[in-house]
Amino acid sequence: MMHSTSAPGAADIGSHTLKQWLHDGREIALLDVREHGQYGESHLFYAAPVPYSRLEIDIVRLAPRRDVRVVVYDDGGSDRTAERAARALAKLGYRQVHRLAGGIAQWQQDGYAAFAGVNVPSKTFGELAEEVFHTPRIGARELAERQRRGDDLIVLDGRPFTEYQKMSIPGGICCPNGELALRAHTLVKDPGTTIVVNCAGRTRSIIGAQTLINLGVPNPVYALENGTQGWYLEDLQLEHGASRRYDDGVAPDELPTLAARSAQLAERHGVPMVDAGAVQAWLRDDTRSTFLCDVRSAEEFAQGSLPGAQHTPGGQLVQATDQYLAVRGARIVVFDAEGVRAPVVASWLRQMGWDACVLKEGVLAELKNDAPATDTPVVSALSDAGVAAALAQGAQAVDLRPGMRYRASHIVGARWSIRPRLDRLALDPARPVVLLAEDAAIAAWAMEDLTALGLTDVKVNTGTPAGWAAAGIALESTPAVPTDTECIDYLFFVHDRHDGNKAAARQYLSWETNLVKQIDERELAGYRFPAG
Repeated sequence: MMHSTSAPGAADIGSHTLKQWLHDGREIALLDVREHGQYGESHLFYAAPVPYSRLEIDIVRLAPRRDVRVVVYDDGGSDRTAERAARALAKLGYRQVHRLAGGIAQWQQDGYAAFAGVNVPSKTFGELAEEVFHTPRIGARELAERQRRGDDLIVLDGRPFTEYQKMSIPGGICCPNGELALRAHTLVKDPGTTIVVNCAGRTRSIIGAQTLINLGVPNPVYALENGTQGWYLEDLQLEHGASRRYDDGVAPDELPTLAARSAQLAERHGVPMVDAGAVQAWLRDDTRSTFLCDVRSAEEFAQGSLPGAQHTPGGQLVQATDQYLAVRGARIVVFDAEGVRAPVVASWLRQMGWDACVLKEGVLAELKNDAPATDTPVVSALSDAGVAAALAQGAQAVDLRPGMRYRASHIVGARWSIRPRLDRLALDPARPVVLLAEDAAIAAWAMEDLTALGLTDVKVNTGTPAGWAAAGIALESTPAVPTDTECIDYLFFVHDRHDGNKAAARQYLSWETNLVKQIDERELAGYRFPAG
C-alpha cells in the first residue's frame, strides 16, 4: 500500500512490495543512502551504496535514466536521510522515487535478511563460482614451501596496481583479472609453469584462476586460498611497495588467436556481440538503461574512450559491480580495443545475472551519447590564507573530510561533520561558515543544505593540513574524535583486516565464506551458472 510522504514525488512502499519488485524482472535502482560505514555494517542484498553526502555527484553515473524505478532507504525511525535523498532526486528530475517505509529496521522486522560488508552480490558470486567450478586452490603454507623449493611457478596478483603496491605475495606480479586473457601468456611462457592467482581475500583469486581455466590455458592453475590475508594469518611476510607488473606490449600477430579463444568462451556463455547501430538505438531508448563499460586499463582509458562510457577495469567490474551501476536489470555493453578482454568480462557478468553484451567495434565504434549531467552548485572558493583571515574574523569552520583524516590532523576549533548531520551542528546564521573538504563537489552540495538551514555566508576550502600549517593556522590531532560511532563514513570491519588485526582478518574471511548460506532462493536464482 502506498501513501504520500513529505518528500515531493516519493511514495512509501513496504518491505514485501520491495521484495517483489527486486525479482519482477523490471529495472530497479535500490539505493542505500546512508554513509559508507553504516552501509557496510548492514544493508539489503541488492542495494547500491550511494551515500547522501555524494548522492548528486554519483547518481547520474550509477542510474542515468530519470524514469527508472528508484527505492531509497535509511535506518528507519527518526533517520530522515531517505526523505532528504528522495527530495534531492526529485529535484534532479527522477520521476519514480520511492522510500522503503521504516528503513532497514522494518525490512529486518518483516523477516528479510541484511548483509554486512561491501560488494556482496559479487562476493557471493565468487563463493558460488568456486563451488560450481571446483576451482583448484592452494594454501599459503604450501605456496610458501613451493617457492622455497624453487618450483617452477608464478604468482599473478589479480588486483589493480595501487592495491597490489600496498601489500603483495613475495615475488608476485601485478596482472589485474581483467587483463589476464590478454597478458598472462606474456608472463608465463612455459605450459608447465604453475600459475597461482591471488587477491586480498577470496573473490578475485577465484575468478582470476577460473578465468584462465575457462580460457583453456594448458598450465596448472590455482587460486591462493584467502589471498594476502591468508598469507598474513600464517605469519608469512608480505611485500610492501612492490612494483612488478605486466608488460604493456602484446605482439599484434598474437591477437587473432587470443581473440578467437575469448570469443569461444563468450559463445559458451551466451554472450551476444552487438554492433554500434544496435547500441546507438539502445542509448536513444528512454524505457531502458544502457551502461557503456570500458574494461581496458586506466592508461588506455585516459587516452580517450566512447562518449558517456565509464572506466570499469574488467576485474573490478566483476568484483564490485555495484560501484559502477545501480540499476538491476539494466543492459551492460562492455568493450575494449582488441576483442580479447571484453568477451571474458561479459561471460562473467552474464553468469552474475546481468544482461551483458560485447560491442563489436570496441573503442572505435561511432556513437553519440547525450548522457545527462548534473550541474554542481557554484561555490565561493577560499585560499588557505583566506581561511586564516576568515577564522581570525570569527568564521565557523566545518570539516567535511573523512572522519579518520580529521582525527589525524585538523584545524583547531574546526568541527567535524558529514552532510546528513549538518543540522546537528547548531551553527550561528549570523557568522560566516568555512567548509573544509577534499572534494569541492561534496562541499557544494553540503552548502546547499546549509543554505536551506538559513546559513547564507558559506565559503569552501579544499586545502590540506600541510597548506593550512604553512598559512599559519594551528592544527591538532584527536585520535578519539569523532568517536567510532560518529565515524559513519568509515567501515572498521573492512579496513582493520589490513592493519595488523588478525581477528578482523579472520572475521572477514569467515563472513565471505558464509555469504552463500545467507541468501534466499530468489537471490540464488538470480545467478546464471552453466548447467551441469
